Amino acid sequence: MMNELVKTHMTRDLITLGPENTLGEARDILISKHIHHIPIVEGRKLVGMITSWDMFKLGLSAEDFKGMKIKEVMTTKVATLDPEQHLGAVAEVLTKHLFHAVPIVNDLGELEGIVTSTDLIRYGHTKEYPDNLDKFVDENM
Repeated sequence: MMNELVKTHMTRDLITLGPENTLGEARDILISKHIHHIPIVEGRKLVGMITSWDMFKLGLSAEDFKGMKIKEVMTTKVATLDPEQHLGAVAEVLTKHLFHAVPIVNDLGELEGIVTSTDLIRYGHTKEYPDNLDKFVDENM
């Protein structure tokens, strides 16, 4: 099941920010888009990640975030994978390191996509129950 390539399941249409953007901008995006991870890029090159958890653990107010740059708190040592790797590699990275997202980069370090733990759960569910996802969501929401 996890032998399919990352490139066929990664999200390509990403919201990104740069290191000079503020934490206030990141906070607004995380809340309004209902996401938990924002890749930080310079040009197309991945230079870090900022997550809702990174911001929560700071214990600051929304006002405080407006004056802080992302580069002050972003994670710069980010585990990445290649688009040609298998989904099993994503699962391994997520479980070994307790991450919830893996940026996908090419040989030049340029961001091409992201795979999240939610993506893997959705993939597994649709493989196991291909006709039931919409039915389950409609009945239980």
